[in-house]
Amino acid sequence: MNEFFLVVLISITLLIGAYLYRVLRGPTVFDRVLGLNGISTKAIILLVVIGTVFNRVEVFVDIATGYALVNLLGSLAIAKFLEKRGECVDVAE
Repeated sequence: MNEFFLVVLISITLLIGAYLYRVLRGPTVFDRVLGLNGISTKAIILLVVIGTVFNRVEVFVDIATGYALVNLLGSLAIAKFLEKRGECVDVAE
């Protein structure tokens, strides 16, 4: 069973690396924001899997929930900032 969790941890880490490439090379600000949200989502999954490996899921789920809330607030703040700056273009236009 530990081999399975090791494969899952490595694959999630590789996915985080793919998102990191998008953050660094994204042609627009929106690509970078989406990359950061993807990294945060995979980090939350990574925390829960690590908690499962160490048989302390309840502690790691609490940490993951807090991290998810910080991610949500950060995404909303970035969206509000970009809206004020005028980079958000209405799709209907």
